[in-house]
Amino acid sequence: MRVKHLLATAVAAAFVPTAAFAATCTSPDPAANVTFGTVDSGVPNRALAGCTLDDRFDDEQAWGNTSSFLAHVSRVSFELMRERQISARERIQLIAAAKASDIGRTLTVKLIGFNDFHGTIKAGEGSSSNPGVARFATRIDALRAQNPLNAVVSAGDMIGASPLTSALFKDEPTIEAMNRIGIDFNAVGNHEFDEGKTELHRMQHGGNHPSDAFSGLGLPQDVRGDGQFAGAAFGFLAANVHDTTTGQTVLPAYGVKDFLGNKVAFVGMTLKGTPTIVSPAGVAGLQFGDEADTVNALVPQLKAKGIESIVVLIHEGGFAAGGDNGCDGVSGPIVDIVNRLDAAVDLVISGHTHRAYNCLIPNKAGQPVRVTSAGQYARMLTDIDLTIDTQTRDVISVAATNVATGTGNTTAEAPYMTDLVAHYDALSAVPKSRVIGTITEAISRSQNAAGESALGDVIADAQLDATDDAGFGEAVVAFMNPGGIRADLPFNAPDGKVTFGDAFTVQPFGNSLVTMTLNGAQLKTLLETQFAGCNGQSSTRMLQVSAGFAYSYSAGATCNARITAMTLGGVPVDPSAAYRVTVNSFLADGGDAFAVLTEGTSRLGGAVDLDAFEAYLQANPAGVAPGPQNRITRLP
Repeated sequence: MRVKHLLATAVAAAFVPTAAFAATCTSPDPAANVTFGTVDSGVPNRALAGCTLDDRFDDEQAWGNTSSFLAHVSRVSFELMRERQISARERIQLIAAAKASDIGRTLTVKLIGFNDFHGTIKAGEGSSSNPGVARFATRIDALRAQNPLNAVVSAGDMIGASPLTSALFKDEPTIEAMNRIGIDFNAVGNHEFDEGKTELHRMQHGGNHPSDAFSGLGLPQDVRGDGQFAGAAFGFLAANVHDTTTGQTVLPAYGVKDFLGNKVAFVGMTLKGTPTIVSPAGVAGLQFGDEADTVNALVPQLKAKGIESIVVLIHEGGFAAGGDNGCDGVSGPIVDIVNRLDAAVDLVISGHTHRAYNCLIPNKAGQPVRVTSAGQYARMLTDIDLTIDTQTRDVISVAATNVATGTGNTTAEAPYMTDLVAHYDALSAVPKSRVIGTITEAISRSQNAAGESALGDVIADAQLDATDDAGFGEAVVAFMNPGGIRADLPFNAPDGKVTFGDAFTVQPFGNSLVTMTLNGAQLKTLLETQFAGCNGQSSTRMLQVSAGFAYSYSAGATCNARITAMTLGGVPVDPSAAYRVTVNSFLADGGDAFAVLTEGTSRLGGAVDLDAFEAYLQANPAGVAPGPQNRITRLP
């Protein structure tokens, strides 16, 4: 039977009058019988008031269970019999065929997943390959149109580390854009905690920022009745984040969506290592639990509520080769997490590493679980079909494909989103376009084989320049964390002028500089901590260093034996001598697992990192050149 009518409500238990089918009726085939799925009822198909008999049964729409479809066929066939359109015998045949067809035994639900959006609402901002939220919305809408039973979900870092068009307004534009799209859930990521629990709750519940003049400037349709920021119309989820005072999760642990009586639970969480990569002020009073243990403890609770379909949205990920849908050599924290998950988990949508992959990873029972990630910055979505057994309520199959959002050549912008982007783009135009200096050519954050980047050199030099004078810290070396460098610094033809918007995109966190005293031995510990698996470091993070300081390391050596030489001004660093060292406030508080920096003494606060960068550009009016990338030497 061809699909001629799809009830968007997918309830269809009540009789639908013949007139309702007038626009979708077709001429009957006199040789055909009414069929349900592949089951032939033996009842001849025929015209009924311009429709066909089989048009009346809608057997190819979604049904929540077999009983619903049987009840529907029973009601419709009774009405037809009462109208004398079919005989009592034919009604019996139709009901028998409906029962034999098993229609409603399974139900397919579409999930649309993404991660690491990072406030990229404006196309091309931060990178020319960022499609922007208007094209992102178009692609989501196209996937939704394929199945009215759907959910749109995010695996964290929806906000934070955002380009200026969103960040200047405290990421309210991103929340408003997601409200317009109508997403269902967002698992918290580490960047959701950049400004602490209170600000995260404001993102969820609304209200203007208490001290930021750029808050609450949304269009009338996006703000609440009192004109203030409305907050998220979707749910933030934080299963493994507890308030140490109350013992409760700071946000709900999971959300549930009902698909025609078939409930799917979405458990959302961030990586347990969030405190090591977020400013301590952002995670004060919070405790972050083990990811797998958290999920496994929730499984009995969900099952007690009759929920058998379980999806995990986790802001932790891995690395894999083989393209956007590949999974060659998958590695990273997500592997261990999934290896320890209860067999009740049906799907894992991950993030954090900004990589796209589509994997099958065994759970603790050795059964393969689909694990996906859609890369970063709105460039991709994961199209997922869950097939649910409506009797057991469990997922029996998962199909997933990562699909590109597309650029202006392939994907149009959703009309309902363009006014929002244009509004905030116009509001940010003046601060964004202010010229703060010049560069001689584009400066890249890409690291060489030793782990050093040209932009990392420049930023470290700027921070040293801001803190080396008497009274300002008297620093002799500065270190910059690579994760704080969010984009390349582009060359704007013809003269290389750098705008505040360009610089903000590179350094969006607003960290202040801190100068402290460390001895040479502590400097060695600092550098030894850069490597994955050493001193609590989860992944290799090569600190960028300022001019005058140089070091070499042996890549093949063991932890705490990799640093082979350190020099300052060409002179070997003395393990017992004191040195004034500048880092940003994130690192100074032990961020990125560099705990030794918390031991620094005689601390002196300095300028905001972006202000220091601007001052450095202005102090070099001839233009700042890319760093030389000759301060770190990698040995075998």
